[in-house]
Amino acid sequence: MSTRSVLVVLFDGVQPLDVAGPLDVFSVAARFAGTEEAPPYVVRTASLGGGAVRSAGGLRLVPDFDLTGVEDPDLLLVPGGPGVEHADAGLVTWLRERAPGLKRVVSVCTGAFLLAEAGLLDGRRATTHWEACAYLAGMYPRVRVDSTPIFVRDGPIATSAGVTAGVDLAIALVEEDFGRAVAHEIARLLVVFMRRPGNQAQFSVQLSAQVARSDPLREVQDWAAANPAADLSVPAMAQRAGLSTRQFARAFTEQVGVTPGRYVDLLRLEAAQRMLTDTRDGVIRIARRCGYGTPEAMRRAFLRELDISPTEYRRVFANSSSVGSDPRQPRVPRISVRR
Repeated sequence: MSTRSVLVVLFDGVQPLDVAGPLDVFSVAARFAGTEEAPPYVVRTASLGGGAVRSAGGLRLVPDFDLTGVEDPDLLLVPGGPGVEHADAGLVTWLRERAPGLKRVVSVCTGAFLLAEAGLLDGRRATTHWEACAYLAGMYPRVRVDSTPIFVRDGPIATSAGVTAGVDLAIALVEEDFGRAVAHEIARLLVVFMRRPGNQAQFSVQLSAQVARSDPLREVQDWAAANPAADLSVPAMAQRAGLSTRQFARAFTEQVGVTPGRYVDLLRLEAAQRMLTDTRDGVIRIARRCGYGTPEAMRRAFLRELDISPTEYRRVFANSSSVGSDPRQPRVPRISVRR
């Protein structure tokens, strides 16, 4: 088994967790794969000039090497953080010149902006933190931005969402290299999921969709979210909004950014996900409460959207200590990306 080299790029304003999370995954892999003489991964860090950098929050990081003198790694990891706003032109040039020939290039969170600036994401599908997806798409129109998944792989380049998504992506890469058993042991040791599907949504439908500008449509949005088992057909929602079916469908799509049918599909899926993890209700009852009617209809929706069955989703994501408790939205870091 050959050792794989991993190079992590450091710069002023880098997010420490973007660095430490994946680094821990690759480092811990040595406990379950390889030998002392041939570890599975050798992780090194480098900055332009080789000098120490000041990370977001003030933590000082001392790199192993100067970027300009490093050999090509098997995997290049580009973290994000507030520092991407003022990235050194030399770093972008280095990425533009060196990254295209590498086997794997990975970004964590807003590190995708550095890859995009270097032209590495042109024509590729990519993601980043949900709060920055619209900006990434607007700033780099040649990038096919997908705001939904926690990570996306397109050829040799992979991009991930918020900081913890970098851990998910790193575990997925270890699984690809050394198999599911090794990845599973790493996940157990780090007390993280083994493993969140790459296409699992980053955040709720209510957060991801735009809020309609007009009061009737906003009220329909709120009502639909609170009543997933109700009749959410276009005619029924149009009647509630006081519009004709055609007017409602056109206005809703324009103001919310997705068709009414797609919006309802995602609302019901999210409601079912929440009930599977936060209640002990059976699949039959959950399917009925979420408007699917039958467990098979819900199963098809899960496989189509998440590539996982409801039963498997519950097995992987349910937290027995919190079953039955009130669902709470996770705190999301505020990221401001400006150029």
